[in-house]
Amino acid sequence: MKTTIDIADGLLEQARQQAQRQGTTVRALVEQGLRTVLSDSPPLLGFKLRKASFGGAGLRPEWADASWDRIRDLAYEGRGT
Repeated sequence: MKTTIDIADGLLEQARQQAQRQGTTVRALVEQGLRTVLSDSPPLLGFKLRKASFGGAGLRPEWADASWDRIRDLAYEGRGT
């Protein structure tokens, strides 16, 4: 895949010189650098919801068979709009 990146002039010149000394290309150096950075990065951990439950007997009896709309209305009852 082709892409365009902006590299500081001095850094690009150093990369060109390094590539020439190693008998490789700037592209190969960039790919090597990206592989190094990506392999050194710690793996991303999935999101884990902390336990935030508390003791109780569940929904109040008048809410047990209510629809989500009714529960929302009860939760916001008296707050005004």
